[in-house]
Amino acid sequence: MDVLQALKERRSCRAFLDKTVTLEQVAEILNAARFAPSGVNTQPWQVIALGPTTKSKLCQGIICQREAAIAPNPDYDYYPKEWFEPYKSRRKACGQALYGALGIGLEETEKRKIAWYRNYHFFGAPVGLLFMVEKKLALGSWLDSGMFIQSVMLAAQGLGLASCPQAAMVEYPDLIRALIPGLEPYALICGMAIGYADETAAVNRFRTERVGLETFFRFVE
Repeated sequence: MDVLQALKERRSCRAFLDKTVTLEQVAEILNAARFAPSGVNTQPWQVIALGPTTKSKLCQGIICQREAAIAPNPDYDYYPKEWFEPYKSRRKACGQALYGALGIGLEETEKRKIAWYRNYHFFGAPVGLLFMVEKKLALGSWLDSGMFIQSVMLAAQGLGLASCPQAAMVEYPDLIRALIPGLEPYALICGMAIGYADETAAVNRFRTERVGLETFFRFVE
């Protein structure tokens, strides 16, 4: 697949087919993504692929925390404490498009919760990944990791697979550290669902809008 085509066609997939993705396919994706750039070639990213048992324990553990009204305690703030324009409007439009595609109204709180909880099951994807970076590293390593994560999604796209990056999967990092030994030195960045897209699912037929080039680009002589 052409790189420009992959960039334009990639989207966050939220419904997957019950079709196996092999460990060899995952390795092929990561083998391509490892060529992502990083400052002074530090290559700071770490990845864990979750097998069915650990994935199920993580999914159920997060939902139990949610149902017990335990506040998330992620290793970093993904979103601002207070939203402001134009980001506030973009966020609202995204939510409206998503729940609109599902036919869920603003007042249907139980249906919205059920839809949101699908996050914690990797949207039914056969592959669930976790991305990490060492806590002692600085902000630049997080930027490098972001480029690596994008490379993973583009590599998956090139193999005919869909993906969805998920900050929701690391809302309770202590739960992940309890499930997987040896993660104390690492900050959890995000999860990612990978699999074959269910193109019949309504949630996969909506698209978020992208602002025009003139919104974020300017040329200075």
